[in-house]
Amino acid sequence: MRRLLLFLIAAQAILATPATAESRIVCTLIEEAVGPAAEAPRTLVREGDCDQRYSPASTFKIAISLMGYDAGILTSPTDPVMPFREGYVDWREAWKQPADPVRWMKESVVWYSQQVTARLGSDRFAAYVEAFGYGNRDLSGKKGEGSGLTSAWLSSSLAISPAEQVAFLQRMLAGELPVSEAAVENTVSILDYGVRPGGWHVHGKTGSGLPREENGSLMWGQPFGWFVGWAERDGRRVVFARLIQESEKPEKPAGPKTRDGLFAAYFDRAEGLPE
Repeated sequence: MRRLLLFLIAAQAILATPATAESRIVCTLIEEAVGPAAEAPRTLVREGDCDQRYSPASTFKIAISLMGYDAGILTSPTDPVMPFREGYVDWREAWKQPADPVRWMKESVVWYSQQVTARLGSDRFAAYVEAFGYGNRDLSGKKGEGSGLTSAWLSSSLAISPAEQVAFLQRMLAGELPVSEAAVENTVSILDYGVRPGGWHVHGKTGSGLPREENGSLMWGQPFGWFVGWAERDGRRVVFARLIQESEKPEKPAGPKTRDGLFAAYFDRAEGLPE
């Protein structure tokens, strides 16, 4: 009788446990980093559909950082400090305070990005995106809202594939983007994740977003997550992009979940990547 009672209690607990969101890896792409004017990079890992375009979400902060430092709007990893103001995007409590470039990246502060692009202005912003060859280069924004300058990258018109994310980072690291060396150096500085247990020193940016239906409405129950960047160990450098799609809204944001999964698979283990 006691065993039966324990079994019934355990079964009830299992049935009462809510189903967890299932993650589908859309793409994992990892390449050896290449120098300027080099031949095609060697692909170490390519799984899934790496050519399908999604909104870049907060991974676009890498491009905004390069623009901001190149244009002199951003001047160092800790300057400028911008104050939070009423009316700014405040989806998270951490965004309701002043931010500098380091905090902007760490907390993924949307309003800071919008202040940088607004100061660039539409023409310079579009010129940078075109010069970067960034994804579909579509800055039109949400239909009928004309919001491209401050939200084209937020589940809106701008879209990029994992393969294009890696190619963009390859060009940045090889010094092939039309920005100053200081712009690249400062951007690298604020993307630093430190050294992982597998010995890899990782730089990168997460991004979380929502896909859209054909009619333009957001698919709230199926968020996607990015993690893009590069990692170095023992004189070796690799560039990566991972994109996942959730079956339902997860407890943890999709971007950090993507990052942690990639860390566990490749950078937290000494033998994670093929030679």
